[in-house]
Amino acid sequence: MSGSDRKRDLNDHRRIAYLAAGTCMLLFLGLIYAWSIFRAPLAAIYASWTATQISMTFTISILFFCIGGLVAGKLVARVRHRTVIRISAALILVGFLSIPLLLDASAPGRSLWVLYVFYGVFGGGGVGLSYNTLLGVITRWFPGRAGMVSGVLLLGFGIGGLALGSLVNAIERYIGIVNVFFVLGILLATVLFVGSLFVKLPDSPSAPPAAQGEPGNERSGTGRPSRDFTLGEAVAKPTFWILCLWNVFMCIGGLLVINSAAPIAVRYGLLAVLGLIVPLFNGVGRPVIGMFFDVVGRKKAMAVNTVVMLLGGIFLLLGALTENAVFIYIGFPLIGIAYGGTPALLSAVIHNFYGAKHYQVILGTAILSLTVAGIVGPLLSGKLQEQAGGEYLTSFLMVIVTALIALVFNLFLTVFGKRDGLEE
Repeated sequence: MSGSDRKRDLNDHRRIAYLAAGTCMLLFLGLIYAWSIFRAPLAAIYASWTATQISMTFTISILFFCIGGLVAGKLVARVRHRTVIRISAALILVGFLSIPLLLDASAPGRSLWVLYVFYGVFGGGGVGLSYNTLLGVITRWFPGRAGMVSGVLLLGFGIGGLALGSLVNAIERYIGIVNVFFVLGILLATVLFVGSLFVKLPDSPSAPPAAQGEPGNERSGTGRPSRDFTLGEAVAKPTFWILCLWNVFMCIGGLLVINSAAPIAVRYGLLAVLGLIVPLFNGVGRPVIGMFFDVVGRKKAMAVNTVVMLLGGIFLLLGALTENAVFIYIGFPLIGIAYGGTPALLSAVIHNFYGAKHYQVILGTAILSLTVAGIVGPLLSGKLQEQAGGEYLTSFLMVIVTALIALVFNLFLTVFGKRDGLEE
């Protein structure tokens, strides 16, 4: 075996190891999607909290997840990527250890703010730091496969809510829901600190080179861009803002369901744990839609993903109208797939539209659009439930509306993408 062959073989082993480590870390970071499991036990302790107040915790965590992603894009230009992961671990550790120490059943108002700050700000911000950093590092090892790699990484992130939700259910009965935060804080910080040892950029931005015939060797709808755009150049393109708006409406539709998945399951006669079907398929949708992107291109992949969201909303609406849990059981995985496919597509499209050099800061900026969805989705969900007396029919109608709006933005993206020379 020649020296170049040995080097290529070593790089192959390295990138597989880094992909596995990154996926594992993102699996634990998927705790941000386990919030619906905490809702019912905490609501039983703090009966004075309204649905909107409880939903605000998730809203704040999504907001600071987005801010953390943007900060990560700036930090990696100044410190090593593994250092950013360790900062993330410290934030999550401090946040989650503080919750059991400061929550007080006799002070519901103050306890609500404890959750907002330590779960929302510290937890959400810590997750955002690692999320953006890991996507930026690992995708650099797989040029030409942005959709597949983003999808595999985000598979871990998506099913994290299911895995951690199951863990919460298993130990909550023994130690109480408040002490679960202590266990999760220790567990997540340990995984991130150890995993940071596997966070390393390739020797050059293009290494290892794509094999002959791989996607990414020439400019196409799924290939690499002809040049790297700076953040300023990217945000000057209408395509950037149209893509962000598509992301906003897709995420609002998904959050209307995922934020209340467990209560929805109970309302229609299913076990609360079956609400975790949504985060399960949220995980499945990420590699499936990501690989679909690599094969068929942006236009078809985004169109199919949006139609899946629309169908999910229709099935959920049918379930509400007929009181038939079968429709709910069908709608849940469809919403999960579409919601999971959305960040995989956002990551892959930005990588292929604007290049790898400034990918992290551009992605971090685009992820800020999720703050709109993170604020509007859970708040809208809470308000619609309160006005409907705890029912979900209007929430499911809103899922359909947001999917239809996203379809329109997908059409706009095709028009402006051609005009801006970003796709054929």
